[in-house]
Amino acid sequence: MRTRHREPQTLGEGTLERMARILAARNIDPGAAPAQDPETVSPLEALSAGMPPRYRAAVADHPQVLAWVRTVAEAAVAPNQGARRQVATGPSLLMAGVVGAGKTHQAYGAVRKLVQSGVGVRWRATTAADLYADLRPRPGADSERELAAVSRCPLLIIDDLGAAKASEWVEEVTYRLINRRYNYELPTLITTNLAIRDLRTHLGDRVASRLAQMTTRVEFEQVDRRRHRLAA
Repeated sequence: MRTRHREPQTLGEGTLERMARILAARNIDPGAAPAQDPETVSPLEALSAGMPPRYRAAVADHPQVLAWVRTVAEAAVAPNQGARRQVATGPSLLMAGVVGAGKTHQAYGAVRKLVQSGVGVRWRATTAADLYADLRPRPGADSERELAAVSRCPLLIIDDLGAAKASEWVEEVTYRLINRRYNYELPTLITTNLAIRDLRTHLGDRVASRLAQMTTRVEFEQVDRRRHRLAA
């Protein structure tokens, strides 16, 4: 059987014109250089972009905070084979001390340390006052949906717990939030200006009981570091 050889085919002028019109309609320049891939953003850079500017360089150096980071990092799991390990469950931390003792700095530093250890972190941060403002029923807002989202977040920072004025509604909302995180063993970083012995009075028995079991308690030095730095 003889093999037939075909000459290379060339595109006619009509075909070239049609292709040119199609490319022009799609704003494609056939002579342009291929698009470059965007620069890769590191996990730490992505984390910092979502942090308040004051805490983007926060460093956790308290021994108990660093121990918490190690425990949570060791408990991280990969959602599927080959995927990056993610924070899933773990213990919580309750940091108590006077205003300006460095509790919030340590909390944000702990999240940065987790990312630096190589695990992925889906997290949220809020003050207790902002949390209650977001959850207070009002027209056009789905407070129940917001409470569910905060409750299920894998890692949550609650700053200044106990600073809001006590009421039955505040106690109930705090209980629902803490109880869900307690039941599902979701790591929570909590700061408070209250002495630990005063938590029960301000937050109620149900909240205080769960916090006692789910958190490691860290007492900070009774020194306002902000004022100390200003005076130095």
